[in-house]
Amino acid sequence: MKLTAKQKKKLAALTPFQRKVLLECAKIPKGEAITYAELARRIGKPHSARAVGNALAKNPLAPVIPCHRVVRSDGKLGGYSAKGGQKTKVALLERECGLRLRGRRLLPPFS
Repeated sequence: MKLTAKQKKKLAALTPFQRKVLLECAKIPKGEAITYAELARRIGKPHSARAVGNALAKNPLAPVIPCHRVVRSDGKLGGYSAKGGQKTKVALLERECGLRLRGRRLLPPFS
């Protein structure tokens, strides 16, 4: 992922943990979704799913860094702090390779 100087400055203002979460999140391919717990495992903090969610809530580069691709383990969407909130998260997930939702739950597969 290539970031502009302005985007790099925004990331630099975050804590090292928040940056680690967001940079790992940036690796999630379009059309896929993972859970907060899986993202926590990927950064080497397997018991930090809630902290991962809090870090994603501070994402100053949404949707460039695609925090909308991270959902709860039970399939519920979780939060989305960018403009439009959950409505935007739903629209982004549906648009990306047709990820399917039933109510406010993402239908498998997601990891």
